[in-house]
Amino acid sequence: MPTGQPGRQSADFGAFVRAHGARGRLVVQPRMGFGDPARMRAGLLATRRADAHTVGTITLDSHTRVGHLQAVEEALRAGFDLNGYPVVSHPAETTERVLDGIRGPDFPVQVRHGSALPRDIFAAIAALGLTATEGGPVSYCLPYGRTPLAEAVREWTECSELFAELSGSGAEPHIETFGGCMLGQLCPPSQLVALSLLEAMFFVQHGVRSVSLSYAQQTHLGQDQEAVAALRRLCREHLRTDDWHVVVYAYMGVYPQTDGGALRLLGQAAELAVSTGCERLIVKTVAEARRIPTILENVQALEYAADVAERTPRPPAGPGPPAEADSQTYQEARALVEAVLSLHTDIGTALMRAFQHGYLDIPYCVHPDNCGRTRSYLDSGGRLRWADIGSLPLGHLVTGLRTGRVTAPGLLGDLSYVRSTFDSPGVPSVLLDGT
Repeated sequence: MPTGQPGRQSADFGAFVRAHGARGRLVVQPRMGFGDPARMRAGLLATRRADAHTVGTITLDSHTRVGHLQAVEEALRAGFDLNGYPVVSHPAETTERVLDGIRGPDFPVQVRHGSALPRDIFAAIAALGLTATEGGPVSYCLPYGRTPLAEAVREWTECSELFAELSGSGAEPHIETFGGCMLGQLCPPSQLVALSLLEAMFFVQHGVRSVSLSYAQQTHLGQDQEAVAALRRLCREHLRTDDWHVVVYAYMGVYPQTDGGALRLLGQAAELAVSTGCERLIVKTVAEARRIPTILENVQALEYAADVAERTPRPPAGPGPPAEADSQTYQEARALVEAVLSLHTDIGTALMRAFQHGYLDIPYCVHPDNCGRTRSYLDSGGRLRWADIGSLPLGHLVTGLRTGRVTAPGLLGDLSYVRSTFDSPGVPSVLLDGT
């Protein structure tokens, strides 16, 4: 893997976000990517100029994510638009022009991709001096295809170790785990927390010293606050680096169709991030349910989330009250993490064995390496709960499992719960105050 040029390694993603977070300022970020270099540059420039504390995003196209580079070449020759930026296929000089005068110490740029086998992507971004990316051997494998988990673990191991070598080029290489976003919805928070931590530990074990841990907003503010508190506590207990932060994702499931509903949901994501002491938020726009957002809509989402964040009180310094830290979510997540770590000292091997034994098992995930025995549901208060724990090592913690099978109508109702709730004229207080 190329090691990049030291002169371009001035944008330290993790240090930038942590510095702002330490001063109580939430960093907001879009999920923006365009195939046309001029439009990609315009998007980055607009993000930098937004009235908010921002970092840039280059999201890759779907062909590059799965390694269909011939399809990218054909699209570029024919002048067809792509749904993201083809960083592997564009000449390095083209991407350098996209970034020129935009990236820097006050505006780091992260590459987002979604690839289970990302060797070409890592090589391309390292050659460009881009030292921030995201994903993971589990979170970018199980939801998106049929790539064997063993192959994903092997390639992510290699990429992490080679990416870590960039630490001598001026900025600390940074990887964000996508583990806290598995399937976007209906994976109970305890497993999201466990996966996020385990993938971060995987990166650290392979030499990456700067990491961020993701958590995707779910269906109940109070439960989400418990989950983020659990994640932060488990990081302090298990991560062998101090260079870490937590990033909250605005809801990744079926999004509200109305502008008002979308804004209310994004606002609650900002409140979640600030109230739990998180440093960064990935936003969504009012157009999310209808089409790919414009640059302007992305900027409006960034500024709206930043405004909500500024008006939301931050928690006092410290780990949080014991009752919150010892929540049901924390206890379940800790049990999952400890069970996985007991399987092998190499975390990649432990992750593979955990899925083989069913110690990790993603509800409604059809990947061949997922046991597929767990199920989840929403209770009457909107909290996401286990309906069936399969072989998860949670039998001593999870009680009152739902009797009867999860039905198709019930599943569809749970999937559309957030949309229907936030698109309603009034949002129930349970979703506003977490009670």
